[in-house]
Formats: sequence, structure tokens, C-alpha cells
Amino acid sequence: MKIAVMGAGAVGCYYGGMLARAGHDVVLIGRPQHVEAVERQGLRLETQTFDERIRVSASTEASAVQGAQLVLFCVKSTDTESGAAAIQSHLVPDALVLSLQNGVENADRLRALLPQEVIAAAVYVGTEMAGPGHVRHHGRGELVIERSKASDDVARALIAAGVPTDISDNVRGALWAKLITNCAYNALSAITQLPYGRLVKGEGVTVVLRDLVDECVAVAKADGVTLPGDLDAAVRKIAETAAGQYSSTAQDLARGKRSEIDHLNGLIVRRGEALGIATPANRLLHSIVKLIESK
Repeated sequence: MKIAVMGAGAVGCYYGGMLARAGHDVVLIGRPQHVEAVERQGLRLETQTFDERIRVSASTEASAVQGAQLVLFCVKSTDTESGAAAIQSHLVPDALVLSLQNGVENADRLRALLPQEVIAAAVYVGTEMAGPGHVRHHGRGELVIERSKASDDVARALIAAGVPTDISDNVRGALWAKLITNCAYNALSAITQLPYGRLVKGEGVTVVLRDLVDECVAVAKADGVTLPGDLDAAVRKIAETAAGQYSSTAQDLARGKRSEIDHLNGLIVRRGEALGIATPANRLLHSIVKLIESK
């Protein structure tokens, strides 16, 4: 299968690398420093079970999606519209676009811009770019994807590449559950520049996490979302399964980049206002991250 990764950061490089390792024709579309490193020496994929250099194509141009049957759409939520516009004229009509993005609205935003089929996915992986062309995997890696006419084929390809993949009729609930865990950890990790395992050991942090989660759950329920499983247990487990992980928001702030906070805690604040739900803990963290971004 020819696969393009639009926005090949840590998440895109991990999944693109796994698919390339399984023999698929993958092109990574990303920033010049990463593209140059990949073209020169391959993609270094450092996981908990192997550390390999994988030969894979790379480009800085959105036109590299041309001919791709599957597009892993991994740009930041803030760049969804611009990323879609960049690839729109280069997509083949029967391309499938799989959104591997944070937040709960991106697949709908893509559907408003692209005639191709778009599938939403909830992503559970701890990764970081450890250097140009070098992705480091900290843990997990499973996907929950939306049911569609193409989802069985996509799931089979991913599973064969070593990516555990489930097809769900409640991806909206899964995306909201992921959003809630992001709202619990991302901003706190960003503000403190601490990984999850150390973060949860801080004085009063478990109570703050509970306040954040309670607000998010209240907003989700008021918005008609059916949340799957034991969410409190899932939130606690993150600190165990990805103890060394810094949040994507922490990584963005450390590099002086704009984060996705408006689509995480900021979304909870906006939906809470619309639904009459108070969200003071999420509002405070959203405001602090925005202040740090503006420094």
C-alpha cells in the first residue's frame, strides 16, 4: 500500500515507521530538518523492543501525498484547515484519510474540506522526536478507529504492522476519553516541564487531576457523549504506562512552539460555557499555558 504521513512529527513518524517496517511504501511529509535526516540516514525508530533505521521516503511538500491510498493526517489541530487545503488538490479520489490528531473535532473539520473518506481515530501512544529523523517510543501504540466501509482493511494493515487496532462504533466517546486524559496531564506537564510519573507524585496533584477530570466528564455528559470504560482508572494508568513521557504540550512549549491547548482544556472551557457548566480548573490551566506561549 502507498501511504503518506501528513505532518510527520512524533506520532506520524512512529506509525509511518511501523508501516514502512512492515513493507509498505511510506512517504513522510514534515519539516526540513527531519526530512533531510531521513533522506540521509533513514528514520531511526527507537522503541522498547527494537532500535532500527528504516528506509523511507520523505518530503517537505504536501504534493507528496499524490497517489497515496492511505493518508495518516497528523498535523496539529491548529493546522487542520491549512493542512487539508495543502493536500486537497493532490489526493486521489479514492484516498482514505485517517485523522491521528488530538482533540474531538478534527475529523468533522476535515470532512467539511475534503471529498475523500475521513476516518477518526483515537491514538494511545507515548512518543517524542529525540532528534532530526529520530523518533523515540515510550509506550503503548494502539489505535481505536471509526467504523466505515474501509476500516476493516485499514485495521488489518495496521495490525499486521504491529499496531494494535480496534474498530469502534463509539469513536466519539473514545476521542472524548482521550481528550479528558490529555486535559488532565498535558497542561500540568507543560507548565512544570515534568513527565507524568513524577508529576503525579507532586503535593495535591491527584486532587487537581480529579477536579480536571470531573469538569471534563460533566461537560461531556451535557454534550451527549457516552464515555467508555472506567475513565478514572484510565487516567491513573497513564502515569504508570507512560511514566517517562512529557506531554505534547510540554514538548511544544519547551521548543517555543504554539501548542494545541485551545483544542484541549480550551475546548472544555468553550463547551462548558455553551452548556452552562463551570470549568475553573481547566480555565486556569488553559490561561497559564497561553501566558507561557505569549512570553
